[in-house]
Amino acid sequence: MGKPAQARTRLARAAVIDAARTLFVERGYVATTVEAISSYSGVPAATVYRLFTSKRGILKQLLDTSIAGDDEQVSLPERSQVRAVFADPDPRRQLAGLVAIASDVNSRATEIYSVLVGAASADADAAALLEELKHQRREGQGRIARSLARAGALRAGLRERDAADMVYTLLSPEVYRLLVLDRRWPPKRYERWLTQTLAECLLPPDPR
Repeated sequence: MGKPAQARTRLARAAVIDAARTLFVERGYVATTVEAISSYSGVPAATVYRLFTSKRGILKQLLDTSIAGDDEQVSLPERSQVRAVFADPDPRRQLAGLVAIASDVNSRATEIYSVLVGAASADADAAALLEELKHQRREGQGRIARSLARAGALRAGLRERDAADMVYTLLSPEVYRLLVLDRRWPPKRYERWLTQTLAECLLPPDPR
């Protein structure tokens, strides 16, 4: 595929993703058809199916784009900012870096995540995608507990599994929605609280 064709394909994908975001939020996932997305985006339905295969494929790509912040084919764990967090030898800086990334991800993805949660009770594809996303988040965020455990940085008596559960819970989209969207906490306040809470839960007291 030549560069002009690649550019057209990328523009078509972006148009479909933008249309899907609008329609899923306005109408819900279940009520939105591929044909409606095609009409709203101006991309022929046949092209939509060729690019995404199905409505589930559109939602999956929309979630991936929202989580990563772009459409580059690089998974979140392989992104430079995530790699930098795990390369930092200081446990408290690791937690602060992880919180900053999670805050950015939640701010971008919370709207579409809510669409997915709402659809999961009525649509098998959405339910499967939600479980897949939860699994990916458990695996990805569990890495910080594993990293701290291997470095001997967890507080005395705390098991790695329990530490991973705490990270998974505190960094969840649900906690972000409760504090930032429902309780109107500024993102920086949320990040400060989350960093402090994670440090208190996971690490020994700071001797300083």
